[in-house]
Amino acid sequence: MDERRRVILITDGDEYAKRTMELIAKEVGGRCISASRANPTVLSGHEIVKLIKKAKKDPVYVMFDDSGFVGEGAGEQAMKYVANHDDIEVLGVIAVASRTRHEEWTRVHVSIDRYGELTEYGVDKYGIPELEEGRITGDTVYCLDTLNVPFIVGIGDIGKMAKVDHYKNGSPITRKAVELILERSGFKWQSTRK
Repeated sequence: MDERRRVILITDGDEYAKRTMELIAKEVGGRCISASRANPTVLSGHEIVKLIKKAKKDPVYVMFDDSGFVGEGAGEQAMKYVANHDDIEVLGVIAVASRTRHEEWTRVHVSIDRYGELTEYGVDKYGIPELEEGRITGDTVYCLDTLNVPFIVGIGDIGKMAKVDHYKNGSPITRKAVELILERSGFKWQSTRK
């Protein structure tokens, strides 16, 4: 029997991301590891895995953030540890776009723009489609291409996008990304949203 915990990785860890993922966990189901919220990530991958194992139910939402660090920062080091851990099954990744000076990017399978439309193009931090197909720019996405993860969804800045994705509005873009990952993974879930 597979005892692995099923996890969705989020490449942002600010306060907006935390509030958004707590809302998603409440409405879509699962648990948000709120302690993983930091900008940049302060917990080690080992510490995060321990918290994931203590979560009461799956999917477990975990946030990682490099705070603009060039190359592989603390958030990406922790994310690599979690993604490669034998007790963890990564259902998918929400790759969050940012305006980074260093142009770190990753491939994505699909993006969701600020209007909730699926697009083969990447999106910027405001959720506006860009000109490049299948990639986004962000500050905690540098290592995603090296990870064996099944599905990566690109979105604009989580919980923001000119307030379209604000948690007070129900964070519809992030919610759609989570639901898409769950649907693609075959994970059985039932929304608690009325």
